[in-house]
Amino acid sequence: MIPRITLFIISAALIGAHFFRAGSYALVALCMALPLLLFYRKRWSLIVLQCAAYAASLVWLAAALELVQMRQQMGRPWTTAAVILGAVALFTLVSGLLLNARSLHQRYPFS
Repeated sequence: MIPRITLFIISAALIGAHFFRAGSYALVALCMALPLLLFYRKRWSLIVLQCAAYAASLVWLAAALELVQMRQQMGRPWTTAAVILGAVALFTLVSGLLLNARSLHQRYPFS
C-alpha cells in the first residue's frame, strides 16, 4: 500500500512542478493539497485522487503534443522530449490505476 501512495504523491509533485513552471500557482496549491485526501478514509476520496491522476496524464500528453509541434516548427529535435513526457504521462496514469487496489478499497470504505 505504501508504494502505491508514494507513486501518487510523486505524480502530484511532478504535475505541480509543471504548473509551477507555467505560473499557475492555484493549480500548484491544488496539486500539493490533493495527497492530503489520503488521510480522509472514504471511498470518494480515492475516486477523486484517481480522476486527478487521469486528468494529470492528459495534461502531460497535451504538453508533449504542444512541445513536439513547437520543436518541429523550429526544426529542432523532438523525440527525446516526447519520450520523456510520454513516460511521465504513463507513470502518472499507472499511479492512478494503482489506487484501485483491493488493499486500498478495504481501507477506504463506501460509508
